[in-house]
Amino acid sequence: MKKALIASTALVLTAGVAAADVTISGYGRTGVIYYENTAAEDAAGVNESQVVGRLRMNIDAATSTDQGVDFGARFRIQWDQNSDDAGQLNAGKLWVTSNGLTVEVGNVDTAFDSAALLYASELGAFDRSFGNSRGAFFAYDADAYDNENYVGIAAKYEIAGVSVMASYVDPDQSGLNETGLGTSEEFGLSASYTWNDALELSAAAVMDGAGIEDNDQYFVGARYAVMPNARVGLNWIDNGEVLGLDLGNTVTLYGDYTLADGMTNIEAYVANNSADFNESDNAFGIGVNYDLGGARLGASIHRDYDELVTADMGVRFDF
Repeated sequence: MKKALIASTALVLTAGVAAADVTISGYGRTGVIYYENTAAEDAAGVNESQVVGRLRMNIDAATSTDQGVDFGARFRIQWDQNSDDAGQLNAGKLWVTSNGLTVEVGNVDTAFDSAALLYASELGAFDRSFGNSRGAFFAYDADAYDNENYVGIAAKYEIAGVSVMASYVDPDQSGLNETGLGTSEEFGLSASYTWNDALELSAAAVMDGAGIEDNDQYFVGARYAVMPNARVGLNWIDNGEVLGLDLGNTVTLYGDYTLADGMTNIEAYVANNSADFNESDNAFGIGVNYDLGGARLGASIHRDYDELVTADMGVRFDF
C-alpha cells in the first residue's frame, strides 16, 4: 500500500513538471567603476574607484491551457555589490497572455520604464548614460516590497511591429495612507513601432510618477539604421518635478557603429538637460563593447552635468 502511494505521488509530481515550463535566466557582470570626487568627497577620503558586480536570476514558470491561453509567474533573485539587499527574493508577478495581449498583476513592468528607446543611449558593460530619464517613476522592483499593499496592473498588446502598453500602480491599495508623498496612484502609457528593422519610434507618458502628485513626465524617441551596421537616435524627455524641483527636459543624440569584424561595437551620446541646478547643461559619453560570443567586454567614459568624469570597464554574460 505504501509503495503504491509513493508511486502515485511520483506520477502526479512528474505530470506537473511535464505540463509546466520552468526556466532560469538572467545575467552576471563585474568590473570597476571610477567616479571623480567632488571637493567634499575628497576631503572625506571617499575612494574614486570601486569594484562592482551584479548577479541577476529570473525564475519563470509558465503553463498553457487547452484553449491556448498562457499563464505564468516570475520571481527575481538579485545580488548587487555594495547593496544591503544582496541576494533576496523580490516581490513576484503573475501574468496571462493570449492572441498578443498580456496582462500582468503584482510587481509589474510599468509602461514608462518599459518604453522602447528610453535607455537606448546607454554605454558599456554597465549600461550607463546621462541621457537617461532623471525623473521618478515606478518600475519593476528587483527587491522585496517596502509596503505589502503595493499593487500594479499592466496590459500590453503587440501586433505587426506595433506595441502598446498601459500600467497602473497603487502604492497602498489598503487605503490607509492616502496623503503622504508618493502615495498617489500612477498611470502610464507607452507605444512603439518598428518598420523594416530600420526605423524605430517610441513615445510614453506617466502621470503622478512614483506616486508623487503632479509629477507628470513625457518621452518621445526615434532611431534609424543609416547602414546595416550603424544607427543614430534622438530622444526627448520631460523629467517632471519632485518637491518643487524642476528636473528639466533632456534631449539626447546618440548612435552606435559595428566594425567590419562584427564583434566590436562603438557607441556614443551627447545629452542636454535644462535643469537650473546643473553645473553644465551638457553631458556626453563614449563606449565600446567587444563580443566574445556568449559574453562581452565593455568600457565607457562620461562627463556628467556637474562636469565630473566617470569611467568603467568590465565583463557581462547572459544566460
